[in-house]
Amino acid sequence: MRRLLERQQAGELATRHVRAVAETVGVSERTVWRWLEQAKTTGQVEAPVRQGYAVSDEVWALLGEVGGNVAELRRRLAAAGGGASVPSASTLHRVIRRDRRAGRALMVEREPEVAGPRRSDPLHELGLNVVAGQGTSGQVFLREQKHLAQVPVLVPGAQVVHTPAVRSVLRTVAHAAAVGAVVCLYGDAGQGKTVALQYALSQLPHPARVRRVHVGVHPTVPELRRVLADALELGRRLPRGTGEADLMLVNALRQPRVLVLDEAQRLPGPALEFLRGLWDHPDTDTALLLAGAGSERALRRVPALASRVLTWELVPRLRPGEVAAAMAAFHPLWEDDVVWVDEHVGHGNFRTWAKLTSHLTAEIYGKSRAVVDRRLLERACARLMGPL
Repeated sequence: MRRLLERQQAGELATRHVRAVAETVGVSERTVWRWLEQAKTTGQVEAPVRQGYAVSDEVWALLGEVGGNVAELRRRLAAAGGGASVPSASTLHRVIRRDRRAGRALMVEREPEVAGPRRSDPLHELGLNVVAGQGTSGQVFLREQKHLAQVPVLVPGAQVVHTPAVRSVLRTVAHAAAVGAVVCLYGDAGQGKTVALQYALSQLPHPARVRRVHVGVHPTVPELRRVLADALELGRRLPRGTGEADLMLVNALRQPRVLVLDEAQRLPGPALEFLRGLWDHPDTDTALLLAGAGSERALRRVPALASRVLTWELVPRLRPGEVAAAMAAFHPLWEDDVVWVDEHVGHGNFRTWAKLTSHLTAEIYGKSRAVVDRRLLERACARLMGPL
């Protein structure tokens, strides 16, 4: 904020400067403009510390007992004699949603039941063979062994880091594939959703059954029907009549497959309603994974489809206490100054860290005694942030 404020006072501030900061921090441009206005008015360039209601560990445990039902949680708090100290329903929803987005785990007492024939345990079939390492914050991180399927990342030598979020995605994808369920994978841009999803899919017992659906922006129902047919390898066999074509799609969805639709937030209401109709059919045995930043908001606009989502899987940004252990497992470059880099640039965003690591590897490439010092880090950070 200080540098933006200085640029504005000199009459040199442009929208591209604000956009670069917004992309780096992981917020909207409007938020950065608001921060800038507050800094100009109050003279405070650091983010203010907000005080408000916080969910205690005891209340969080009670939330798990009621299966994540916030309304029931509030009723129990009031019945326990909380009285005026019980916050409003909107406050509870807001604070709990904030904590879950920050990565606070909610442990429910039982898994949701799914109608349909019983199958073998998907988590047992997953059979992950990994090596555990203890992080500095008490979180357990797992590092991929060499014989496991590799997932493409931006930086040579980088590893898929088994953070708690990645482990949760592994379990969710395995569960959905086993029972043929609908799952929504969401989170802010750059948090590692795609890499976590790719890795989870590669670890399924039958990865050959995975099919990917590539959609454009706001596809029509005929366009979505066509890309679904291509993903299911129906190709030119799809009839011209919509009724016959949809029946052929339903017949293809009888097989136990996993259909992955990334960037699901691009789908308009009619396209989502079309998906709902296909997965409403009692014979549909294909799992549907809908992923993307903002996909949860798109699905909420179609309640009939949202009600069929088995798991809403959030991939949050790394918390400050998790960054050092995660980056040490991500790439051997990260041994020192991790906290400083995260405070200034990284902000727990995996995509930002990957880009920064790429800049560093380019800087030291071909140098026999390259040392990643503060000067080199500052130069890499400047390349990442753009002109200010």
